[in-house]
Amino acid sequence: MALWQELLKLDSALQSQVRQLYEGRLPVEIRHWLSHWIESQDWESAAVDENAAKTRFHALLEHLWSRSIQENNILQGPNFSRMRDDVVENFQAQPLVLAALLSECLKEEKKILASATATLACSSPIMTPQWTELDNKVTQLKLQISELKKEVKNLEDQSEKLDFIRKTWQSKVEQNVGLAQSQALVEQECQKRAMSITHSKEVVLQHLVAILNQAYHITTALTSVELPEWKRRQQLACIGSLQDTSLELLQKWFTAVAEVLQGAREQLQKLRVQNNGYTGSHSYSLSDSVAEMEKFMQNLTRSLLTSALVVEKQPVMQNLPHRPLILKTGVRFKVTVRFLANLPAFKNLIKVKPVFDKDVEEVKTVSGFRLFDFTRDDSKVLDADSPSGALMAAFEHMSLKEKRARTKGSCESPLTVTEELHIIRFVADLHHAGERFDIEASSLPVVVVSSSNQVPSAWASIMWYNMASTGEPRNLSLFVDPPGLSWEQLAPLLSWQFLSVGQRPLDQDQLSMLQDRILDDPAGVVDWNKFSKDESVWPWIDGILDLIKKFLGDLWRDGHIMGFVSKQRTRSLLLKKPVGTFLIRFSESIQDGAITFSWVDQSAGEKHVHAVEPYTKKELSVLSLPNAIYNYRLTTQGRSHNPLIYLYPDIPKDSAFGRYKVSEPPSTNKNIKDYISRRLALISFNPTPPPSPPRNEPQMDVDSSETTADVYQLLEEFLLEVSNLHDLSNVLQSFPLESSDDPACFHQNESLAHSEMDL
Repeated sequence: MALWQELLKLDSALQSQVRQLYEGRLPVEIRHWLSHWIESQDWESAAVDENAAKTRFHALLEHLWSRSIQENNILQGPNFSRMRDDVVENFQAQPLVLAALLSECLKEEKKILASATATLACSSPIMTPQWTELDNKVTQLKLQISELKKEVKNLEDQSEKLDFIRKTWQSKVEQNVGLAQSQALVEQECQKRAMSITHSKEVVLQHLVAILNQAYHITTALTSVELPEWKRRQQLACIGSLQDTSLELLQKWFTAVAEVLQGAREQLQKLRVQNNGYTGSHSYSLSDSVAEMEKFMQNLTRSLLTSALVVEKQPVMQNLPHRPLILKTGVRFKVTVRFLANLPAFKNLIKVKPVFDKDVEEVKTVSGFRLFDFTRDDSKVLDADSPSGALMAAFEHMSLKEKRARTKGSCESPLTVTEELHIIRFVADLHHAGERFDIEASSLPVVVVSSSNQVPSAWASIMWYNMASTGEPRNLSLFVDPPGLSWEQLAPLLSWQFLSVGQRPLDQDQLSMLQDRILDDPAGVVDWNKFSKDESVWPWIDGILDLIKKFLGDLWRDGHIMGFVSKQRTRSLLLKKPVGTFLIRFSESIQDGAITFSWVDQSAGEKHVHAVEPYTKKELSVLSLPNAIYNYRLTTQGRSHNPLIYLYPDIPKDSAFGRYKVSEPPSTNKNIKDYISRRLALISFNPTPPPSPPRNEPQMDVDSSETTADVYQLLEEFLLEVSNLHDLSNVLQSFPLESSDDPACFHQNESLAHSEMDL
């Protein structure tokens, strides 16, 4: 089915994401009305081929013109003429931009659809043997209560017949004295029927006891095993792990057991009515047994219903979808709760109220503990109006404010702002079957920040807590004396962060490099303070995650970035490869996140490994890494060339990066007829290769600022040498990408920080 038609089936939030792709760039109505034609075109190829881009630009105008002619409803229909005018105004001079825009949007649409499909797949979980066994038990329980209802109905029929015989026969005896001699036989028959009814009641009671015992075991499994396991999976999913957090099976089981208990209660009441309405010489008194079973059933129902309220979607701010549980004062966040026992009788009956830090001991025990409250009273009634029919409530407009009143005598808190944990409780009361049930559910611990700069540290706390703490009640004082994490715990946690941000986890080699960097003792544990406060650990990793999220997502996802590889291993890998082989890795010294490429070169019969000065976020914001790789020039002894040929291990550069390269848009300046066109060039200078360093001297740090020559000084020295040469034209030929006589020409120069090795 067409991509656009699939997107139209998504919920409003996802459709809003699609609309934002086009907002301010291209009327989304064009995407809608020409969806089939747009999806049939190769916009990716057109984005790098000006002739193809022009052809598709004019074809787009023709389609809009055709639709405007076909459309008869001029006043109420879509305004194709205006759409056509918008396209002409914005893209006639730059059709490549239009092609690149549609190529990019189509890719993003596919990502949104894939994400929604993956979420839907998670909502239909694969049944494990444990779940299959439990599901079979629930199915059997439902069959048993169905059979019990039939038995009770049969018992009612027998009692009615016996009562009818007794009443009608007595009336006939009174009217006909001759029938009096048959009364003994009739009474004997009635006694037989009464004994049969008594036996049937005993059988029904036995079946009811078996049902309640089975319901007890299933309820225990749900509340003590399945629900805690689901909460643990949700914990791990919040910090990036791929987990099945669907509630469909739990809701099915909770609802089924609630229905069975409700049915059992109804049958027990019918048995009580029969027992009170019929007493004979052989009647069986059920009073004690019924009372005992009713009490057992009440406790079982209470255990089930008081556990049925869960936080389905943990608190999350809209601008931090991949980092839930971080809340900022005054900023809106949302959270969703669900009641798993989805009985029709409960619809619009349960009112849920959120309370911040309800019954939190840390308010009293931790000095300086901050106090917060919601900016509005946001109670909601659970209803089943959601597409899934679940009994739920979505709190979508919640926000926090800090209370100004402080406890007298409070002193400075031993916790930093981002180590202080809080909790949101959702409280409700339910009146059911003549009883009141006090119900509560709690969010995972949240961190409240007042500045966006605190988010990285807050996320470190969220990750650490959810790996170190697994049970309830939640330990909000964990960071007063924080436990360490073993590498077996920390390694998957770090890998999940890259999976969440870049759709690709860390491999074993990358994790090994991080382990060497973080742990002094491979068998030891990682200390919280070192992880969170050492600039070389989490702040550095978080800077790289931000770099991937903003600039390197596709390259990281497709495996073109080796990333975490030490300088020593870089040399070892590249020296074994042909000249021109390069790899891409993250800078180890720039804390805010930077990336560099290292390549192997050869001079004077020896191989050397070079690494360019790392590209920071500021530089990548104006020049993509693929374009930097393509535009890079190394100038040696007056000759300029691109030394990057094969991406490690042996992938041709065009095969790896050709599809990511973005064509530079043509200049929009209309007053350039008298000038020669120009483009941005990246140049590293290495006029004379230095000799290989002695083997007994330490190798140079390729990222060290001490080895990075001043760009402008190098340029000045180089131009001075050029000015002293007799044949200037020969030198200028070494810069084929720039114009020698264009005063507007600009060269972005990059100094070469390098490390050279002997074979």
